[in-house]
Amino acid sequence: MQSYEFFRRLESVISDAQTAVFATIDENGIPRMRWLTPTTLKGRPGYIYSVAEKGSRKTREVEKNPKVEWMIQSKSLDRIINVRGVVSILDNPSIKTEILQTIGKRLNIFWKVSTPDPEFVVMETVIEEAVCFEPLKGKSENISFKGGD
Repeated sequence: MQSYEFFRRLESVISDAQTAVFATIDENGIPRMRWLTPTTLKGRPGYIYSVAEKGSRKTREVEKNPKVEWMIQSKSLDRIINVRGVVSILDNPSIKTEILQTIGKRLNIFWKVSTPDPEFVVMETVIEEAVCFEPLKGKSENISFKGGD
């Protein structure tokens, strides 16, 4: 699969699902998973974005170990994408505005479970590798983006 084809497929599954499972490793080496609202941005292939409350457990975990994994699946479960990569925490007003314009309407739960008037940051995952599953067809494809692929 060509990279452009993968990114088109990733955008489609994210658009369908609107949520994904995000896995980090905590300070004791234990995997931690939670539901997040991911997005991609036009003109920026190779990245998945989400928001987090500044200073939250997940931001502390990725600051100590930036290696993460996402699992995004279509509502019908006919397309599942696992993405591994490295996260950077961005606290730039321009990117925060762009992300809010893209997924702001889908962040109801984020605003409910956060502290009043939360200060948030953007988590930018640089995609290093992915696995695309089509379980109903028995297909699985690994894609690596390391080394300029």
